[in-house]
Amino acid sequence: MEHGNNEDKKCCCCERKKQRQEKEYKDLVNRLSRIEGQVRGIKRMVEEDAYCTDILMQVSAVNAALNSFNKVLLANHIKTCVRQDILDGREETVDDLVVTLQKLMK
Repeated sequence: MEHGNNEDKKCCCCERKKQRQEKEYKDLVNRLSRIEGQVRGIKRMVEEDAYCTDILMQVSAVNAALNSFNKVLLANHIKTCVRQDILDGREETVDDLVVTLQKLMK
């Protein structure tokens, strides 16, 4: 089962949508659900007047989890969207990837 619009099989770089395979979809959603839980935990820590450095350590863990999510998503993007666009002759996708990487590295 794939997720997304099934009318058009084009890559995310063309229509700005991406049909993900079930495994990729579940992995990304599970990662985001864990991150969401971590953020709720941080909110609870603030509400319960937890010590500042304890909260900071949890925020650091969330940042690491988001970075990990970005790495997985970027790798999937390169292996699927970028690869397919290049095979289809859409070389401008490489320029888009460079811009995206520059934004991620700020």
